[in-house]
Amino acid sequence: MRTVYLITFFLAVLLIAAFGFRGTIFTRPPIDVFPAWAFPGMQHQAKYKAQTASPFFADGRADRPLPVGVVPADYGPLAQPLHADPHLYDGKNPDASFARGFPSSLVIDEKFMERGRQRYTIYCSPCHGGLGDGKGIVSKYGMGPANFHEERFHKMAEGEIFNTITHGKLNTTMPSYADKLVPADRWAVIAYVRALERARVGTAADVPPEHRQELGLK
Repeated sequence: MRTVYLITFFLAVLLIAAFGFRGTIFTRPPIDVFPAWAFPGMQHQAKYKAQTASPFFADGRADRPLPVGVVPADYGPLAQPLHADPHLYDGKNPDASFARGFPSSLVIDEKFMERGRQRYTIYCSPCHGGLGDGKGIVSKYGMGPANFHEERFHKMAEGEIFNTITHGKLNTTMPSYADKLVPADRWAVIAYVRALERARVGTAADVPPEHRQELGLK
């Protein structure tokens, strides 16, 4: 009979632990389920923190110098040491104002636009919609993404849009995409957004003369 009581007790404790406090807001730290004395190394692991001392290395520092030949994290032909181009990497002019237009180091061609379309479709269209009108799938769940066809976006400097993609937008649901899009891809997305805006307001008169005939225009 004692065994039955013990089993019942432990089952009750287990159920309370699993379901009894779900959703409850606590103001004190949680109970340490894995105390260091019982589980050494489980919670607190030995490691060096930035700018601390270390007797292991001859210079006494935990921070180590970069290996010879290391390259910037933004790899590829557009990578520049120390992000020397503020327009390309920050979307800003030397005076810290938002830059207009695209960095001179980028070639805005069909391949670049296609890259922007791909990245936009993957990362932007769920919120802003395939046409940039803010009618992505999330708009059906009470969210109100930006509509790029509003006049304020037409007038916005490209560098400011780059800054929003990089850092997100405060007090909105717009997160940072810096960990998903390298700088060149962010500019490609902006180029595609500008194309979407142009497509909405463009007319037949905007078609260059050399392309009018192939589109059946006089």
